[in-house]
Amino acid sequence: MTDAPRTADSCRLALPSEAERLAAIQRRSWQQLLPIPVAEQILGEVDLATMTASWQAAIQRPPLAKFRVLVAVADKRVVGFAAVGPSDDPDADPGSDALVGEFIVDPVTQRQGHGSRLLNAVADTLRADGFTRATWWVRADDDPLRSFLTSAGWAPDGAHQSVGTEASATEWKLVRLHTGLT
Repeated sequence: MTDAPRTADSCRLALPSEAERLAAIQRRSWQQLLPIPVAEQILGEVDLATMTASWQAAIQRPPLAKFRVLVAVADKRVVGFAAVGPSDDPDADPGSDALVGEFIVDPVTQRQGHGSRLLNAVADTLRADGFTRATWWVRADDDPLRSFLTSAGWAPDGAHQSVGTEASATEWKLVRLHTGLT
């Protein structure tokens, strides 16, 4: 008996039928990345069905023409995703500056090349949409993500901000990284 041939890992635009998988990956990621009380609070306020509906809407009826949801696929299964589009930062030129709004590789499939492949697909997609620069708000204490991005040519541009949940006293400092797409 022979094993079935393995499907090549790839990246592509997300399908509406994959919205629940994206929501499940996002929930697992939040449980891993956020402090436990914050993750419990946020996940307690929004359920999987609501998150699925949001992702389905983003895929089927994006808020802007250049808003994209991309997925990383391994063995015919979504293992990560990215949401990208024009930057809404006050100092951005929405015609040339893009924003990586979400970028998650399922915690159980990390360190297998999916993040690098997805990051390349993000750059290719943004470039095809006419953007010349991409930005990304990253938690200042997320050393693994910052290291991954700087090794891929991203760098801080000096912008920073603090964010948090309204019901929580927890705040995160974010730094903005950027890269050229030309």
